[in-house]
Amino acid sequence: MQLVGDIGGTRSRLALADAQGHLHQVVIFSNDDHTDFTSLCASYLAQADSTAIRGGCLAVAGPIADDGRSARLTNRPWPIELSQLEQRFQLPPLRLVNDFAAAAMGVIVETDAAPLPLQTGKPLAAGLKLVIGAGTGLGVASLIPRNEAWQVLPGEGGHIGFAPQDELQDGLCRWLRARHGRVIIEHVVSGSGLAAIHAYLHDTALTPAAISQAAMRGEAAALASFDLFASIFGAVAGDYALARMARGGVYLAGGVAAANLPLMQRGPFLEAFRAKGVHRALAADMPVCIVTEPLLGLRGAAHLAWR
Repeated sequence: MQLVGDIGGTRSRLALADAQGHLHQVVIFSNDDHTDFTSLCASYLAQADSTAIRGGCLAVAGPIADDGRSARLTNRPWPIELSQLEQRFQLPPLRLVNDFAAAAMGVIVETDAAPLPLQTGKPLAAGLKLVIGAGTGLGVASLIPRNEAWQVLPGEGGHIGFAPQDELQDGLCRWLRARHGRVIIEHVVSGSGLAAIHAYLHDTALTPAAISQAAMRGEAAALASFDLFASIFGAVAGDYALARMARGGVYLAGGVAAANLPLMQRGPFLEAFRAKGVHRALAADMPVCIVTEPLLGLRGAAHLAWR
């Protein structure tokens, strides 16, 4: 068995994976219930069969150190040191990867949760696949075909600058700049970004879940907030898709899209995705879907653990 994890800013998922990639003893933790990752890992290993662990892969929502042995979460002040974990819990050598490297690999793993198509496009079998997802932050990764397999290219794509597309978005950018200084995409396309958009538009503080629920009920203010969020998300996804020529497909991962399927199927996301001037037709040729697999990162980590 391999110890696999998907360590996010808000939640962490741990499991054991067999050689066929099947997940066992899956546990989802709220990070707020733990002081650090070591204590969270201790909680998991106290209930899992740790004697069966032969290695592992932990997918972390943050950049990995050059030596591959440590990382720090971008949206939570948690350091993760493999040497410390291996020594403390008597574990065999583990591996760290970026969380969206795992999410990207999870896209190629077949599960019962079929993606929801937003745009069929004209896919190329050997085309690059783009995986982009909004949750606690914004993650971006690519899959490129190499030697009859897929190679993942992770990054910190959520930290590029926000490029407003109209006067309303100009105002949002100014409003965010007063609070953050440099405005990055993650300030807008994320759960907290949705809350910031609602506060900007309506001068009201609501949680992302409350905004989504109100939008699902058809409340005008919440719909306006989600539509602006979706429009900016679509523009960003389309920009990345063009930059990386994602003819293999664009996969929307992360909790926000999967939790709000009817809202994501409204017009603003796709219209902004296609609004690429002379390359509108090219953007329309790129397949776009929402990933509905709830354990995407774990499945990708399991795939990487056995490679």
